[in-house]
Amino acid sequence: MGRAYVPYSHYPVGVAGLVDDGRVVSGCNVENASYGVGLCAECGMVSELAATGGGRLVAVWCVDGQGRTLMPCGRCRQLLWEFGAPDCQLQTPEGVLPLSAVLPQAFGPENLV
Repeated sequence: MGRAYVPYSHYPVGVAGLVDDGRVVSGCNVENASYGVGLCAECGMVSELAATGGGRLVAVWCVDGQGRTLMPCGRCRQLLWEFGAPDCQLQTPEGVLPLSAVLPQAFGPENLV
């Protein structure tokens, strides 16, 4: 979150994910003057995951500028599902939950036949 680009909202967000090969990937939110095209921290983390060799996320934690746990938005939950798995562990304000609990009946690659 310390590297977030947030000149409009002044609300930095950071995220870190543990990859199945032991790497840790991270991201921060990046705003844009055209508000709707800002990037969530999870987008940056998934981009780093892909750019550094891929793999599967096994655990993810997203925090605000004060270090408080944040719940990923719906779009980001979908990203985490795609690059994690139903059992990927997500730190939430209510404790650690598998993605299957925070995105029930998820749509994924297996639905594209």
